[in-house]
Amino acid sequence: MSDKLHRILLFVAALIVPVVCGGIVYALVTDAYEAFEHFGFLNFLTSSEWSYTEGNERYGALPFITGTLMTTLLALVFCIPFSLAVALFAGEYFKGTKIAAVLSAVTDLLAGIPSIIYGLWGFYTLRPVVMALNLSPQGSGILTASLVLTIMIVPYAASLSAEFIKLVPNDLKEGAYSLGATKGEVVRKIVFPVAGSGVFSAYILAVGRALGETMTVTMLIGNTNNMPDSITSTGNSMASIIANQFGEADGLRLSSLIAIGLILFLITALINMIGKIMIKRARII
Repeated sequence: MSDKLHRILLFVAALIVPVVCGGIVYALVTDAYEAFEHFGFLNFLTSSEWSYTEGNERYGALPFITGTLMTTLLALVFCIPFSLAVALFAGEYFKGTKIAAVLSAVTDLLAGIPSIIYGLWGFYTLRPVVMALNLSPQGSGILTASLVLTIMIVPYAASLSAEFIKLVPNDLKEGAYSLGATKGEVVRKIVFPVAGSGVFSAYILAVGRALGETMTVTMLIGNTNNMPDSITSTGNSMASIIANQFGEADGLRLSSLIAIGLILFLITALINMIGKIMIKRARII
């Protein structure tokens, strides 16, 4: 194969990604246009009504945006201490040992479990516990969905963070030890500053996983179209409302569901963009 042909094939293969991305955006915008035109983009974003009474259809995305952000942010808050502990255990304190290898293998196994399994476990095991602790009358809600999301994203964040921590040069750590630094000081002043941008990117990927999770959240969030007023309230996420109603929707409701899908796409893209900017700034500093 000539070098010129090789370059052409690589260019065509690379071009597929932006073409597919552009096609997805075009399809979403086209199908969501009816909803935006009927309600107005800002009104659709800020309205909390979701009523499909014949002759008086009113749709707004605010309850589902709120439900999505609440479950994702709670899951991230719960995830950080556990994933960092696992990452430091396997990537620094016990790096290269059998126990670290076993922990890494279990972590990778958790990352490969289908989301429906997590949903079933949450519904039949975690939900009764939440009810028994009087955290939620029906056991379902924002908190329950967030707890299961936490278990789902911990393996992603922990595994990737451990790999970045392992990449910290030994020379830097040995130099710190030679100056009398303790293990904790090396982690705080050497490992985290050097591996920080990589660890941050791991959490961005974990947030992306939590934002788009559908089946687990649908099974545990309660599936009510009201605005959640606390973490124990029931609600819906953008993914769960689409999963619940897409099959029976048509006309304006179908366009509104696709509009919610477009908003979810834009939120995910915005978070990834912010994450890349912060990672770049961290590397510069």
